[in-house]
Formats: sequence, C-alpha cells, structure tokens
Amino acid sequence: MNRLAAATILVALACLAGCATQTPPPPAPSQPSEVPPPQTSAEKPFFTETGLASFYGAAQDGNTTADGHKFRKSGFTAAHRTLAFGTVVRVTNTENGRSVRVSIHDRGPHVEGRIIDLSDAAARALGMKKEGVVQVRLEAFQGDQAPG
Repeated sequence: MNRLAAATILVALACLAGCATQTPPPPAPSQPSEVPPPQTSAEKPFFTETGLASFYGAAQDGNTTADGHKFRKSGFTAAHRTLAFGTVVRVTNTENGRSVRVSIHDRGPHVEGRIIDLSDAAARALGMKKEGVVQVRLEAFQGDQAPG
C-alpha cells in the first residue's frame, strides 16, 4: 500500500508540473540599437540645456572614449561635460526641428561655447553636417535611461 500511495503522489506531482506555464521571454527588438526606446510624450525631462552642438571628426573613429568604449562615428553617441556616462539625451536641431537620441560616452566638447559633441551619424540625422555647428536643445527623460 505504501508503494501505491507513493506512486500516486508521484503521478499527481508529474501532472501538476505538466500544467505549469512559463512566462515567455520578452520579444527581441526588431532593430538593435545603442539607445533605448523613446519615452512617453507626457513625461517631463529631468535635464534640459540649449546651446551649440558640433561633431567629432572622422579622425576620432576607433579612439577610446572617456568611459572606455571605442568611439564609432556610425554610432549614436556624444560627449558632454557633466552628464553621467550612459545618459540618453534627445538632441533637437532648433534650426530644422530634427531630433535624434544619443548616449553620452565621452567628455567634451573642448571648445568654449559648445554644449555637446555628436558622432557623425547623429550629426547627419540632425542635418548639421554642412553647417558644422548648430543651435540645439538637449533633453534627458527618465524613461529613456537604462535601469540602474
């Protein structure tokens, strides 16, 4: 009788285990990106700044940034004097209204009067390659930041 009870318990446990469901993993992003998805429109920025933006020259491609990453002109990255490394910032060209999100990985700019240095890809997205230096608005939203 003890064997029968033990076998019954084992069969019941096996049935219960078969009924359990697992939570499926979140879907993979359709497009890998260095920058998280955008915040909701109702969210207020925790940081704003307005001033002049410039961009890194191609000669900087492959150099090590202040946070130890390799700078890639094709990435959406930037240099800022004070924002924490990894902070995601929406940069808006105030002259044409185009925006891009970049992640801070370096210190700079090292030219007085400028507030951010952008990668080549970010500068192209903002339509500022011809001018070289444009007026921008920076905004950082909590919803864009990696959990930390």
